Amino acid sequence: MPVRIPAPTKTEVFCFGAAGVGALAPFYMMAPSANERVARQTLKWAPKWERNITFFKSPVERGIQKMSPPVARTVQKIEGKLPLEKVANRASSRIDKNFHILGMKQA
Repeated sequence: MPVRIPAPTKTEVFCFGAAGVGALAPFYMMAPSANERVARQTLKWAPKWERNITFFKSPVERGIQKMSPPVARTVQKIEGKLPLEKVANRASSRIDKNFHILGMKQA
């Protein structure tokens, strides 16, 4: 019986595409004359992107203004509950002990 692979969802296609771009972009940039090709494409597409970005700019700004106060409150609540200072002090004391055990001076 053949194995049936389901069709990918839009999210899967987006994630795999982003992963492919992220993984292969450094190799593309190492290729000879990559800077010239990127510069040529930027000159070609930048004016169109600048015209189209104004279409999205104001709705995104409004959304961010609505979201930022609740997000800030949530971050403050979480920061109050986390023992960040205690963890940092313990890590620092462990590092100091290791320097002392090894007979090294801390820089």
